[in-house]
Amino acid sequence: MKKNVKTWIAAALATVTALSLTACGDTQNAAEDGADSGVEQRVVKVGVVGEYNNQWDTINELLAPENIKIELVKFTDYAAPNRALNDGEIDLNAFQHKAYLANEVAQKGYEVESIGDTIIAPLAIYNNKDKIATMEDIKDGDVIAIPSDLTNGGRALKLLEEAGLIVCDPAKGVVPTKADITQYNKKIEIMEAESATLANILPDCAAAIINGGNAFTAGLNPMTDAIYLEDVNPETNEAVPDLVNIIAARSADVNNEVYQKIVAAYHTSEVQKTIEESYQGAFVCAWEGAAE
Repeated sequence: MKKNVKTWIAAALATVTALSLTACGDTQNAAEDGADSGVEQRVVKVGVVGEYNNQWDTINELLAPENIKIELVKFTDYAAPNRALNDGEIDLNAFQHKAYLANEVAQKGYEVESIGDTIIAPLAIYNNKDKIATMEDIKDGDVIAIPSDLTNGGRALKLLEEAGLIVCDPAKGVVPTKADITQYNKKIEIMEAESATLANILPDCAAAIINGGNAFTAGLNPMTDAIYLEDVNPETNEAVPDLVNIIAARSADVNNEVYQKIVAAYHTSEVQKTIEESYQGAFVCAWEGAAE
């Protein structure tokens, strides 16, 4: 018989009686929030991008008995959260997939690692409804906007290839660049822009490829508003394992007990229910053991 998840979390977390914490988060007495245990509250700063954070409210509820509180630090673009984490300004971040982090580490030398899987945020092609209604309406000369960063830009080009608009050099794998396009089946113009701006520039394009997080923030849902959706089935898309979003920590803190508690709280049925009910298919829970 399965134990109640909240009971299990509380019992598992209570086994840790002393914590040696090295990260930058603030501490404050739990009595300030009305608790009378006398145990200091641990505040963990988590960097996020976008307005899709209901799951963190649920995690705070699960961790409240342990006097652990998540404080979200919101960033407006993808460039900042890894730098802030690496520099000790925040404790964790949760905004990126594995491929994006790998590229950041390779390019910038960050000492940052994944400590737990979260969701997959599918890319989707959203149409300017004043210009096109379906993929078949895309014609020569139409402008399609894609993310400007290497990993999501390459991912977007593979989506355009999957949709039959272009052909990319297969030797470039899952992250081609515009220079790797070997054939245009439609003579489209591909415009690169920072991910967070893509929804705003959609009126200037025929279509834009936007990831789940930025789409949700803009009020778009891939299940109802998109004209083409990325395949996130690992059996048919070899890139999927690298597209799983993660919670990241500094390399020195990957075994931090408080951070591991946060991952354990994320990986619960309560959090999965929150994600499914809040985002209506915009995100897919991707951690091991998540119910399909």
